[in-house]
Amino acid sequence: MQNLMKKHSISFELAQKMVDAAVAKAREIGVSENVVILDDGGNLKAFGRMDGAPLPTIEMAQNKAYTALLGVSTQEFFNFIKRDPSLLAGVPTLSRIAAWGGGFPITVNGEVVGAIGVSGAPAVQNDIDVARAALALVSDAARGAKSS
Repeated sequence: MQNLMKKHSISFELAQKMVDAAVAKAREIGVSENVVILDDGGNLKAFGRMDGAPLPTIEMAQNKAYTALLGVSTQEFFNFIKRDPSLLAGVPTLSRIAAWGGGFPITVNGEVVGAIGVSGAPAVQNDIDVARAALALVSDAARGAKSS
């Protein structure tokens, strides 16, 4: 039917595996994190809050993931808006938008199927590293889906 479109979204199983991979990486580097996986529509798909992760960073992780649904990492988003004073002043006033590292789109074959947001560590680079560890599963999952 021409009034409908087909879309793809991250599965619960992959989302949970990503949370587990992120938590494992956070433990490895000695930080406590909140890890959020959203589906392509911005709905919560999986979540993990490590013991000791600061409460306010739950919302920050959700906002990073939501922002990443734009199709770019939150660090790339910040690098884009920082060059324009009007964007730099206006974007932070938008609810659910985060312009600091730790949020990434989850893409398969160029299509955004979800997003990850990580927050809680003392350094943004920790958030980025933990998120990237989880994202490594996506390319493996995409390869597995092609061979099935």
